[in-house]
Parts: sequence; C-alpha cells; structure tokens
Amino acid sequence: MDKSLIRNFCIIAHIDHGKSTLADRLLLKTGAISQREFHDQMLDGMDLERERGITIKAKAVRLLHRDDDDKEYVLNLIDTPGHVDFTYEVSKALAACEGALLVVDAAQGVEAQTVANLYLAREHGLKIIPVINKIDLPSAEPDRIRQQLKDTLHISGMEPIMASAKTGIGVDEIMHSIVELVPPPKGEQDNPLQALIFDSAFDTFRGVVVYIRVKNGAIRKGMKIKMMGTGRVYDVEEAGIFKPAPTAIDELGCGEVGYITCNIKDPKDINVGDTVTDFRRPAADALPGYKKVRPLVFCGLYPVNAKDFPFLRDALEKLELSDSSFIYEVESSVSFGFGFRCGFLGLLHMEIIQERLEREYGLNLIATTPSVVYKVKKKGGQVVEIENPSKLPAPQEIEHIEEPYIRGFIISPADALGSVMQLCQERRGIYKSTEYLDQTRAMLIYEFPLSEIIVDFYDKIKSMTRGYGSLDYEFKEYVISDLVKLDILINGKPCDALSFIVHKDSAYTKGNQLVTKLRELIPRQLFEVALQAAIGSKIIARETVRPVGKNVTAKCYGGDITRKRKLWEKQKEGKRRMKQFGKVEIPQEAFMAILKI
Repeated sequence: MDKSLIRNFCIIAHIDHGKSTLADRLLLKTGAISQREFHDQMLDGMDLERERGITIKAKAVRLLHRDDDDKEYVLNLIDTPGHVDFTYEVSKALAACEGALLVVDAAQGVEAQTVANLYLAREHGLKIIPVINKIDLPSAEPDRIRQQLKDTLHISGMEPIMASAKTGIGVDEIMHSIVELVPPPKGEQDNPLQALIFDSAFDTFRGVVVYIRVKNGAIRKGMKIKMMGTGRVYDVEEAGIFKPAPTAIDELGCGEVGYITCNIKDPKDINVGDTVTDFRRPAADALPGYKKVRPLVFCGLYPVNAKDFPFLRDALEKLELSDSSFIYEVESSVSFGFGFRCGFLGLLHMEIIQERLEREYGLNLIATTPSVVYKVKKKGGQVVEIENPSKLPAPQEIEHIEEPYIRGFIISPADALGSVMQLCQERRGIYKSTEYLDQTRAMLIYEFPLSEIIVDFYDKIKSMTRGYGSLDYEFKEYVISDLVKLDILINGKPCDALSFIVHKDSAYTKGNQLVTKLRELIPRQLFEVALQAAIGSKIIARETVRPVGKNVTAKCYGGDITRKRKLWEKQKEGKRRMKQFGKVEIPQEAFMAILKI
C-alpha cells in the first residue's frame, strides 16, 4: 500500500466532550458500518463502557475515505478515554499516531483533561486539529470557546472546526482536515521490520491477540518474528485490521495499524511497548516503547470463597494483558486468607477492574481499603516502600514516613472558587496559584497529599461547581509527614484489612467516625461485639454492637423465679463462650465506609 495515502490519528478530549459520538459519526460517514448495524458508542465494546457512558479502553478502527480527486485514503482512527485514571491508554494511542483531533465542548469549554491530553499530544509531536463540538446545544458559546483555545491552549495556527457529532455538522470539514493536515507515516517498506505493540487482548481460541503499529517494513502471515524485548520467536498465524470487526488480510505494510496472532497461550509472554521484528532480517534497534507507569493507589482483592483463588489468579493474568497500567502480587491476610495486592492509577480504575473481574470472570470479591505507597525510613537508614498498612514497621523502628504529593489543576467557575479553595485547605492542600481562563472560569493550582484526594475529592468538586469543575493531577514528589497507623480491633483482635495510615492530627476524629460507622454496618451477633480504634497499644475510640436478644424464658410460665435465673445464667455463659470463639462477618460496606470518612 502507498503510505502517502495512510493517515493515523486519534481523538482526544476531556470526559464527556463527545469523542465516542464523533467516532460513531466518522464510521457512518466512511461506510465502515451500515445504518442497520449502527448503535451508539460503536467502538465501546464493554457493557461497562456503554452503561457508564465512558470509554475505558482505546479502540482502533480502519476507515476508507475517497476525496474530491477520487483518491482513496486509509484512515486509522484510535478512540481514546477522557478520564484522568486512563491517561496511560491515551499515551499508548498517541505513540501509534501522527495527528490528533482535539475535541472541546462548545458549552463547557477547556477542561483539566483537555489541557493534559493536549500537552501529551504535543510531547509526541502530533499535528493538532482543534474541533469545537456540540455547537447545536442551546447553551453553546462557540465564539467564547474559540477565544479560550487561543488564550489558554495557545492554538492560533488554525481556525477550530465548528461541529456537532450528534447531527453531523462539520464532519466533511473534519475528514478534509485529516487528509490535508495529518502527515503520512514515516518509515520505509523495504527496511527491516519494526512494529510497536501498543495493546493486546486474550482470545480463548486464538490465544493472545497483539495490536501493533508497523513503523518500518511489513508483517505477513507465515512470517517468523522475534520480540526484541523478550527474545521470544513466533510464527505469525494471522495478520489483520479492525473494520471495526477484526478482519484477516495477507500483509500489514509500513505505517499501518492492525493485529497479529501467533498462538501465544501465556499472557505474560507479551509486553506492551515491545518491538516486533523479522527473525531472519532483524532491525538494529528497538523502538523507544513506553515509559513505565507507576500505580498510585493500592488495595487488596480477595475471593469470598478461598477455592476461587486459582481462578482469580488466571483472571488477573488475562486482565493485565489488556491493561498494562494495572499490577498485582500475591499477599495473605489474617482475616481473608490468600489474595492479591493490586496497584491502580486511581479509584475509578480500581472500581472498573473489580467490576470487570466480577462480570467477565464470574468471581465474588472483597476489596480492602485503598491506600497509597508510603516511604518509611528506618532508624538504621534503610528505606522501605509500604503499599499495605499492615506491613508498617513498629513506631520505635521508624525515623520518619514520607507520603506522595501531587500537583493538582482544578478548573472551576469563578462563583464557586471560595468553596473549592476551602475544600482544598481541608484536604491539606498547599496553595500555589490562580489563573483566570476567562471572565467566568479560573484554574487553581494546589499541591496535595495523594491520600487526601483519591477517594471523593473529584465528586465533591463536581457537586460544588454544579458539574462544571474538573480536576487533573500529576505526581510531584515524596514529602516527610507526621503519619500514624490506625488499627481497628474487633473483639480485641486487629482486623488487618481495615487498618489504614492517617495524619496524626486527624487520627482521633477519623477513629471515632469509623467505629461509629462500623457499629451501624456490622450485623448484630448472638454475643456482644466490641469495636475499637487504636494507635499502637493506645485505644482512642470504642463502640459496642449490642447482642441479638433471644427470649430463653418464653417457655416458662408461672413457677419459681429460680427456673428463669438458671436459664439466664446458662445463656450468659453460652454467649461468653461464643464471644471467645465466634467469628464476626464483615460486610463489603464496612471497607467502603473507610473511604467515605
């Protein structure tokens, strides 16, 4: 194929600015799908994506477009997520493209993720085509947004395209701009094969399906290939493209995006970012690949039924294949037995992974309290990283504890700035600057401890700003803080899964709030349950779950009172023994309660 007729581009935007709807419109316009086959969010294959109305996985699709001169162009489109937790998916897609459509909502304007995704695209040297979407909305202000793009994002080289993905306005102009402005791919068909693995998935019948972008050379069915990172050698069983359904072809040429299968059964054999080359005529160097991503939030995932542990391990292996920003390792808990300590990019990412495991693999799971990674410097000078609060060394061994800080960018309407700033102060935020984007909106820059914002901070920003606020953040550094481990004791026994690390100043308040909340959530037993919050050996809060009463004297009518006393004493003794050996069931809501405090 003539690579001058290939255009590789992606769609980037803040969440809910119309990326998937625009992708749908492009699919219909180019005839990739018929009106009969069409449904909304065509490229969002997961039930979860359609239910929540968000894109979780980046999706590739090949479109054919014939221009006015009757030339047929091949357009490889990658639709990307917009949520801050899935930024890694965006960066992977950008590495496989030469251009990007930057979509901005005509009513809401530039948001935090618009800025973050634009910077990512510029880092990759992509040609940016600005699109102001949803101009058909009654609240649309395209002129104001056009000015915002110039002032805030410094996009002044070209006039933004006015469009409505829903009604089809501006779609012809977008197609024309992609063909005219996005450069064709570099590289040569005759060079040794270099193909970048930008994603992968697991198929029960074909094994691992490897998604690639060919940078040099060509890859065809029956060819012997080598993974430059692992050194493994395979025979290509099938090469294909996405139309959007996977379609086998004879050869993927230079500049093309598609997939290969090689009967790879073990998901661990494939690394995203690795380079595929020809075994007989290998390339001299591997492609740069991707920067290794660092998970920011950790939690334990345990099967409710201990027999499901091997199934959970298999499911995590397959899931890691399609989501390389997710990591896990085996751990054991006194309360739950064997499970996995898992690392995520944020709380939504954690929620999506847990839901995918339960839906796609039929598992019943308990997730422990999310925590961040702390660095502990011991008295001897040794520095250890703590992902699990239960592994924190004894207080007498610790010299100091460091916690991760992030730089947060909050975009808020001007009339909500006061309440947003107050929330930031409550979350131990350090104010840095305020920058007005226009007369009605401003961007606040704060530095926060990551542990203070991973839970409900974004939700609170949204409610305070009537849905117009947005948040983006980047990791900054580790800072020394006065932190302690708060343990929860149930009938005198520590529940390691409920332990968490907290700032000393708020430990008493949080301990009290938590045991009060647990008293409501833990079901009443036949014996009394004592709930205590403790720092080391010091108890700082206590609540009691009263026992369920059973009327053991209901059968006694009349007669001597000693008969009743005898039964009451017998009941009291039984409850004492139960308390000694009884096990208290802890519902999943108890772990979620910690998040809300």
